[in-house]
Amino acid sequence: MADRRQPAYRRSVTYKPRDERLGYHHVCTRGNNKQTTFLTDENRLFFLQTLNRVAERHRWEILAYCLMRNHYHLVLRIREGGLARGMCELNTAYALGFNRSESRINHLFGKRYWNAYLHGEDRLRNALRYVVQNPRRAGAEGPLEAHVWTSYRATIGLALSVSRFARDELLALFAPEPVAAIARFRAFCEETPPTADGRWQPP
Repeated sequence: MADRRQPAYRRSVTYKPRDERLGYHHVCTRGNNKQTTFLTDENRLFFLQTLNRVAERHRWEILAYCLMRNHYHLVLRIREGGLARGMCELNTAYALGFNRSESRINHLFGKRYWNAYLHGEDRLRNALRYVVQNPRRAGAEGPLEAHVWTSYRATIGLALSVSRFARDELLALFAPEPVAAIARFRAFCEETPPTADGRWQPP
């Protein structure tokens, strides 16, 4: 009689837990198959309003954001509310609203969100610069303040932020006095980031 015993075979289908340490995180989510996730300014406003509600519920502090055609970037300070649950709420609520408004179905976002824990102030400052420079790296022309769907204009005082925004906390990373901090932040954001920063977004 044949031996029916089979070698043990296990395959984990669980996701690797996300890093949810308290502190600062750079977060990014991209459209499914790199498809467009923001078609109109109404889409973008809806996303920022949704982000504001989620941030308030989970006690996130938003230091920077950038909405691109097919992805977005955030720099957040996470407290005890955690990151994974809030990101699930944010992406689900936005995707449902987007599909409803654009008469679409199926998944809007691809893989789960990506995030990197930001060790120390230097890495945090570099992430802030990386986020607001995204339009420039994508080929958009003009000064950084010309790109209205980043937090840069609100940081330097040219616009009010639609979403919950920790402007004072960000500026304190550059100088104790607001005018000097804005000047230093602007100068810092005009610099070319070091190559070691890499591409801080999903592959």
